[in-house]
Amino acid sequence: MWPVLWTVMRTYAPYVTFPVALVVGAVGYHLEWFLTGAPKPREEKGILEMREERKLEEQLGKDSTQVLSLKEKLEFTPRAALDRNRPEKS
Repeated sequence: MWPVLWTVMRTYAPYVTFPVALVVGAVGYHLEWFLTGAPKPREEKGILEMREERKLEEQLGKDSTQVLSLKEKLEFTPRAALDRNRPEKS
């Protein structure tokens, strides 16, 4: 009889354990809420939203018409990674 019982339990284990885990999780969540007095505060803004706000605040003090020309930007670009081990040309 025991082998039949173990076979049935092994076969139907997912159908039994999921509802049990769901009930245990719900009870634990509500018990924690009851013991702490309030639910955990959630983050109001996402990381992307905070980044966009920071970038907008940085732009407030700058004059957006004064930008570097393309020549000035190209002078400060790093050398290619493949050229790093080559000797400098004189």
